[in-house]
Amino acid sequence: MDTPPVSSVAHAPRARFEKTMRVPFSACDPAGIMFFVQYHILFQNLTDEWITDGLGISYADLLGPRGVGLPTVRLETDFTAPSRMGDLITLGLEVELLGPRSLTLIMTVRGAGDAGDARDIGAVRVAARQVIVCTSLETHRSTPFPADLRAAIESFQTRVS
Repeated sequence: MDTPPVSSVAHAPRARFEKTMRVPFSACDPAGIMFFVQYHILFQNLTDEWITDGLGISYADLLGPRGVGLPTVRLETDFTAPSRMGDLITLGLEVELLGPRSLTLIMTVRGAGDAGDARDIGAVRVAARQVIVCTSLETHRSTPFPADLRAAIESFQTRVS
């Protein structure tokens, strides 16, 4: 499939959920560079926090008592610059498309700079497009998004950063 790199796709301004953090030792390889798989773990954590803190719906309750699954069914990632242990980075999440049973997210890691390193503030290091499908954890089949989750995502989409 010939699709342009995630980081090169232009779009109108969208609502954005962000979290700034330092790259921890536990995310790095022996050379002190963030291991690529760790970005995907950070993106999953960001999605969890977006649903709970950004949308106001408990992610734990969705997966627990409500029996709603949100598995990733497609993930494209472009790596354009490394992150090193101790770097300050900003993780970002935007909704690209909300369908009846699926959600496409654009996730980025940008340099957030430090007092001693302001040269890459805002520069994209990693960009990913993730497709999530809403499922029933009882049947493991796709299902429409619960009304409250859909309404919260639609409300989020109306906010522009």
